[in-house]
Amino acid sequence: MAKKLLVLCMAAIMAVAALVAGCGGDQKAASDNKVLKVGTNADFAPFEFQDENGKEYQGFDMDLIRAIGEEMGYKVEISNIQFDGLIPAIQAGNIDVAITGMTINEERKQNVLFSDPYYKSGLSIIVAKDNNDIKTFQDLKGKKVAVQIGTTSAAEVNKIGGVEVKEFNSSADTFMELRAKGVDAVVNDRPVNDYYILKSGETNVKALPELLTSEDYGIAFAKNNTELQGKVNEALKKLHENGKYDEIFTKWFGTTSK
Repeated sequence: MAKKLLVLCMAAIMAVAALVAGCGGDQKAASDNKVLKVGTNADFAPFEFQDENGKEYQGFDMDLIRAIGEEMGYKVEISNIQFDGLIPAIQAGNIDVAITGMTINEERKQNVLFSDPYYKSGLSIIVAKDNNDIKTFQDLKGKKVAVQIGTTSAAEVNKIGGVEVKEFNSSADTFMELRAKGVDAVVNDRPVNDYYILKSGETNVKALPELLTSEDYGIAFAKNNTELQGKVNEALKKLHENGKYDEIFTKWFGTTSK
């Protein structure tokens, strides 16, 4: 009887242990399954673009969001979405966040929340090297100008007035149009223009020194997702403190963010 009782007790202990282990395993699985669904428009080098095989997403934003996800303990899944479809995708719940060199402005803040600013930019002009007619933004009047659809470049150039604005799906398309002499100038965010000239080795174009606007880039969230906004801001703060942000910044821009 004593032996039988001992066997029953051992079985009970093993069952409890298995139950505890099972619960622990489920908790670990739940932790492992935390996914941050990220939307980007992967045609905005050096912030986001795809490698030559069209598979891996690269760029400053891509490295930054992966570092943020790692800091938060989340797996990052990235989807390529047209720029003007990103905010609707957030509102529909198809993605959790959008990071794509998106300027924080009042119009967008009516539809989404933003993280703390993570990059300061401004708009610049690229023209053909032999173009001496365009020196400032006001000189764009009466000219044909290429911009990316849905961006602040498009909005600001349209404000100048008297400009024939041609909108394209990607910044790469704007450069192609300038090379084809279909436009007199391209207006994009300065780092995009500078990166294009650096990486393409293009010698027949030049970037003008004047900047229009001072813009802060932010990560966008659904209006009701303050919890995720707080987590991302905290992770971003830690990346600044531990030097990881500057490491990523230097990789893509050649200098520190200071």
